Amino acid sequence: MKFRITVLCDNSVGPISGTLGEHGFAALVEHEGDAVLFDTGQGNTLLHNAQRMNRDLRKVGKVVLSHGHYDHTGGLWPLLQSCGGKEVYAHPGVFARRYAVRDREKSQSIGIPYGEEFLRGQGAAFNLSEVFREIEPDIFLTGEVPRTTPYEQGDTGLFCDDAGCSPDHLPDDQSLILRTARGLVLLLGCCHAGIINTIELAREKTGITELYAVIGGSHLGFCSQAQLAETIKALRVSGVQKICGSHCTGFAASARLAKEFPGHYHPAQVGYTLEV
Repeated sequence: MKFRITVLCDNSVGPISGTLGEHGFAALVEHEGDAVLFDTGQGNTLLHNAQRMNRDLRKVGKVVLSHGHYDHTGGLWPLLQSCGGKEVYAHPGVFARRYAVRDREKSQSIGIPYGEEFLRGQGAAFNLSEVFREIEPDIFLTGEVPRTTPYEQGDTGLFCDDAGCSPDHLPDDQSLILRTARGLVLLLGCCHAGIINTIELAREKTGITELYAVIGGSHLGFCSQAQLAETIKALRVSGVQKICGSHCTGFAASARLAKEFPGHYHPAQVGYTLEV
């Protein structure tokens, strides 16, 4: 099956005139007349950018939420208002309370900005599960990703309480897997579970070892230099052909990846499109 993947929301924009950036991520996956929306950004740019790029979000049948942070879920309500009801795939923990507590700054609530009952009333039909599943032909959700690599420790500034006492390991973090003729393509929201953990699970569950591309946020911008170094080693061994970083990958980590993978690393800004 052939896919066209378009980044609709990201921290930065590409060369398409009039598009807007925001801290968040969303990507549209189009295939054979259908469309799946992976994440929704914060909610300020999704509809605008889609219109600017002539992408009709009314054709979206399914929405996937990678995890319950505001910068991936905030656009769901505007989408429902503009385009009608949608089936929404997510982990049962997507509505958990979430906070960021960094250094000496005041804690910030970073969870999904709307409650489940409210969103259901707006037309969201939630399909909640923590397991690996095929949601359309050749399109899979990882479900919960086992944390098996010792070096993918993640972001230490995330908590389940505003006092910063209970670390949030984000068990609801999941990614989208596309089975293509060139190999697997992974769409990542923030990939809090770790990009290598996610790759290993995708290969195990699909039985496919060829890895063509990973697209989206890797959260390497918020992780240690040791994790970044080990991730680069593992990516080199993985044989991935395209690393398309955006959102929480961060400028410094993106620069390092571009240096380590010349010709294979691409910034996936608003407007970035991959056909495979």
